[in-house]
This record gives sequence, structure tokens and C-alpha cells, in this order.
Amino acid sequence: MRALVMTAPGGAEHTEIREVEAPSPGPGQVAVDVAYAGLNFVDVMGRRGDAGYVTAWPYRPGKEVAGTVRAVGEGVTGLAVGDRVAAAPVGGGLAEVVLAEAALTVPVPDGLALREAAAAPLGLATAVLLLTDAGRLTAGDTVLVHSAGGGIGHAVAQLVPLIGGGGRLIGTVGRPEKAASAVASGYHHAFARDEALPEAVRAATGGRGVDLVLDPLGTEALELDLELTAPGGRIVLFGNAGGGAVADLPPLGRLMAGNLTVTGFSHRALAATAPERLARAIRTVLDLLASGDLTLPVTEVPGLAAVPAAHDAMAEGRATGKYVVRVAG
Repeated sequence: MRALVMTAPGGAEHTEIREVEAPSPGPGQVAVDVAYAGLNFVDVMGRRGDAGYVTAWPYRPGKEVAGTVRAVGEGVTGLAVGDRVAAAPVGGGLAEVVLAEAALTVPVPDGLALREAAAAPLGLATAVLLLTDAGRLTAGDTVLVHSAGGGIGHAVAQLVPLIGGGGRLIGTVGRPEKAASAVASGYHHAFARDEALPEAVRAATGGRGVDLVLDPLGTEALELDLELTAPGGRIVLFGNAGGGAVADLPPLGRLMAGNLTVTGFSHRALAATAPERLARAIRTVLDLLASGDLTLPVTEVPGLAAVPAAHDAMAEGRATGKYVVRVAG
């Protein structure tokens, strides 16, 4: 089978398509014939060689797929060969066949295209969990989302009103030209991350600040987050997209003074320690997509050979919205 392989830290020059042996499922696993795979910034961080994302080279990226069950391992129930599924594999999803834990493999509802389902296991599920489990969204909350122009940012804009929000939704973008796309996706305001940002957010909130911050930038924007968060607010850190060194968290006294909460979220850790919670989120977004209550336009990448260029666009901040790659079918 064909698989995308990253051979060393760096850029597209270290990514290639190889012929490798198709895997067979072990106990509790399923093998999936991949029709579409989602592209995510976590794969860019792995390609860069950021600490904690790749344990050994060569590396096989890809953490969300949609396709059909090829084979099931010992002890697997509720899934059968030929079933249409979405899955969250540990890695290796940018390939014609991937292994996934059955606990993180969810049937795709009738009528939902696999192209759209491929955005559910990591991107959309993360957006749901950031708002609910980690962010504790409540009615009327004002939400600030960094990197609002990306796939998770677009998903959050759609999900806030569905989950029970209703307050102001503010996005930040790395490039000013991406602000219009963020507003079109559902944000009330979108601002570039520059020196004018703090005042712009204050004006948009009437000086009150925001109730919930969703921040994938490591700690590079944490000081800004603390400055803009209203008393009793929550800050959820869920990545290190900038790739820089992670700073210490703020002193306890500062958090107590503002009744603030700083929370970490990791899709990978949740998959390992509480797969049922992640599977529940995947089912939620698949059902929302199937019903039409949630729509997430995707940009289709035409085959594995085009993935390195898409990763370049993501790394350089040129990508907008959600990318999925057509692998087969």
C-alpha cells in the first residue's frame, strides 16, 4: 500500500510516498481502508520536530480518517467488514490502510459523505471537547479563539450556537487577510494578532473582557489571554502551534485574584486515557453533520502527493479552514 512518510525533521523535502506493507489488526483493533484523511496542524508540528510529537523517525503522520472497515481484530464487536467509519488512529492515517482502536472507530451515519466525516475524529471532536469538557461553555459566554481561520477555529464558530452559547464570538488570526474568512464562518469580530489587538477586544466586549479563551499557541499569547479574560473566566491551552519554548504558568496568586482557570487539553492524551469521551464527541459531530445542523466546508487535497504542499501552507499560515486529502475511492 501507499503511505506518506516523514523521514527526518524539517519540511517538505523530508516527506515522501512509500510502498509499505498493509497492517493487520490486533486484539481490539480494526483496519480501515482510508477514503479520506484529515490534515491537522499536529502533523506540521511533528514534521518540524517539535518536542513530544514524534518518538522516532521515519514517522507516519495522520490522526483522523474516514473509510470502510477492512478487517477486525480479536474481541471487536459492533463493527464489521465493509462498515463506513470514522476513526482516530494514533498515527499513520495518511495511507491507504490504517490501524485504529475499535473504541475510537465510529460508524458514519447514512447520508453523510466520507469526505466530510474525515474532519470529525480530531478536528471537530476537539472543537466540541474544548467548548464542553475543557471550556465549560455556558449560555451568554463571550469566547475568544486564537487561530480562528483554521479548521478548529471554523468548527468552533459553528458549534458555539449549537452547544448553547449565544454570547459574542471573537477570533484572532495571524494574517490580517484571514479576518474576513473568520467573520464569514460565524465570528462576530476577527482581529489580527498585533499591537492593536488588546484594545480591539476590549472595545468588542465593552471593556468587560472574555469568559473563555481557546488558545493553540502554547504560552506565547498567555499574557494577553490573562489580560483579556474577565473575572471567573477560563483559558484552555491546547497546543503549541508557534513551536517556541513553553513558559511557566502564571503564579497562583494572579489566578486567585481573578478567579481564573488555566486548563490544558490534549486530544492524544484523551484518546489514551479516556477513549470513551473522545468517541462520544466523534459521534456527536457525526450526528450533527448528518442532520445538517453542522456544516463544515472542507478543501479537498487531490492525493497523498499533494499533502506536503498543504502542510507548507498550514505551517506558513496561508491555509484557511479544514483540509482533507482524498486517499482512495
